[in-house]
Amino acid sequence: MSARITVSLPDDLVASAAAAVAAGRATSVSAYVASAMREKAERESVATVLAEWRTEAGPLTAADETWVQDALARAQLEP
Repeated sequence: MSARITVSLPDDLVASAAAAVAAGRATSVSAYVASAMREKAERESVATVLAEWRTEAGPLTAADETWVQDALARAQLEP
C-alpha cells in the first residue's frame, strides 16, 4: 500500500532524482525518494540498535567498531 503526499524539495535533489530515473537507476522519482527514505530508516534503526547495545554492554571495543564498519560496508555491496 502507498500513500500520496506532497513534499517540497530543493531543486538540486529533484534534479538528482530525475537524473537517476533518466539513467535507469530508478523507475520513478517516487520510487527514488521511497528508496532513499527506506535506506535512512534502516540506518537509523541500526544506530538505535547500536545505542541500545552500548547501553547494555558498554562501549564497543576498537575490534567491535571495525567489525561493524566492515559489516556495514559489505551490506552496501549486496543488492
